[in-house]
Amino acid sequence: MIILMKIIFFLFILSSIVMILSSIISKKTFMDREKNSPFECGFDPKNSSRLPFSLHFFLIAIIFLIFDVELTLMVPFIMTIKTMNLIYFIEILLTFIFILIMGLYHEWNQGALNWIN
Repeated sequence: MIILMKIIFFLFILSSIVMILSSIISKKTFMDREKNSPFECGFDPKNSSRLPFSLHFFLIAIIFLIFDVELTLMVPFIMTIKTMNLIYFIEILLTFIFILIMGLYHEWNQGALNWIN
């Protein structure tokens, strides 16, 4: 128990020393206006918040997030290929890819991927 307490105390002291050293060594510039201003989707926080923004950027960001999440859902398919029945695996994977392609086709038909009006 005493050894465990010594180890915890040592790790606490070590992490405190590292944090103090990093704050002392780090470069801090308070004069840079661009780095100190908050960044919110490309808007300048000093101007009016009622300016219109491009809907195309928003839609592309949403499409990217949807397909990014779906790609992270496909990773377990690769990991389970050795443990699953091959027919069942191909059936699930083709269904999933079909849903992805239908979503892309729907976005294409709705004009969300067109950059020119």
